[in-house]
Amino acid sequence: MAFEEGDVVFCTVDRIVGTNVFVKISEKDKEVEGCIVMSEIAPGRIRNIRDYVVPKKKIVCKVLRISGDRIDLSLRRVTQKEQKEVKEIYNQEKSYESILKSVLGERGQGIIEVISKNSRIYDFLNEAKENPKNLEELIGKGDAKKILDIMNAQQKNRKVVLKKEILLTTTDPDGIGIIKKLLGKIKEIEVKYISAGKYVLKTESNDAKKADHQLRDILIEIEKDAKKAGAEFSIVKK
Repeated sequence: MAFEEGDVVFCTVDRIVGTNVFVKISEKDKEVEGCIVMSEIAPGRIRNIRDYVVPKKKIVCKVLRISGDRIDLSLRRVTQKEQKEVKEIYNQEKSYESILKSVLGERGQGIIEVISKNSRIYDFLNEAKENPKNLEELIGKGDAKKILDIMNAQQKNRKVVLKKEILLTTTDPDGIGIIKKLLGKIKEIEVKYISAGKYVLKTESNDAKKADHQLRDILIEIEKDAKKAGAEFSIVKK
């Protein structure tokens, strides 16, 4: 079995039996079963398990234990960041499968099955970006080039969304005016009010690294300006 304790995996809810949830996990070219007990669904008391999971629902779980063929999983121990990363990989893999079928036609499904015996489609094609030799040997240089060209074009056109939640408060009598002035300087990204003192800064870009630098620079600038104005500033950790 390729899974290890601590791995985060993408699952499909198969059935609910009493207080146990059974899921299917894709492993290369086959599916294996995992189990989530009630206490690992969500923190606190659960009144209705179907508020969290229903058959066919896609969920992200963490591997707790592996004993023989039994895999114990947790839904509640998965962080938002882990959920996002696993879902992005899953969606990208499905996109890559569509590209293979589009370029290869009737051969596509067979090639997907061959690749899946030893690797994920996601890993295999991402490695092919750096070294296309294995892909070329499998499908030919012409088709390999077509697939890599489509993948590269998709990557260039794909927008990355970055968000940061901040706390910005002041006890100054003109607090609203001060905060409006601090946030009013931000022109390049979106600022959204959440609740008292809480704001979300959001930016979109085709270049993840550039967007990250831009957001970081803006946060540094807000922190400097807030300090000068006597306001309290902090970034909410998630």
